[in-house]
Amino acid sequence: MSTTISIERPILTKDELLVAWQGHRKLTRRVIEIFPEKDLFNFSIGGMRPFAELCREIIAVAAGSMQQIVTGNIRPLEECMPEVQEKADILESWDQTTDIINTSWSQIQPERFREEISLFGAYNMSVIGIIQYAIDNEIHHRGQGYVYLRALGIEPPFFWERF
Repeated sequence: MSTTISIERPILTKDELLVAWQGHRKLTRRVIEIFPEKDLFNFSIGGMRPFAELCREIIAVAAGSMQQIVTGNIRPLEECMPEVQEKADILESWDQTTDIINTSWSQIQPERFREEISLFGAYNMSVIGIIQYAIDNEIHHRGQGYVYLRALGIEPPFFWERF
């Protein structure tokens, strides 16, 4: 009689999840790059915030959540928002946030992904839930950026060109 032991592999490994997130970040960065400077800070439709404000939020959620996961230091979301005056400031903050994600990622042990924390002192979620929220938040706001670009007569990058 033989016994078969199966070892279940996750759908995505920790490193594969990071690669997927980085792909989204590369695509969103391309959207920021093609956005006209004046419209980045002023253009809106239907009461939505300008894309620069959406980018500030994406940056704050990504950098703030990763720093909190790693250090345990809770800061309100508003304190994580970068000050930006021009497109170059947004791109610089974007790249700094990518560095924060990459540095923090290696410090998160896989067993912590199910640990529940209070993100920004306001939202109780698991670490994996927070990471998924950061990715979803970015995709959602990038979609708004696509709407803005199309309204401005600019063809956005293909959404599937993430790598």
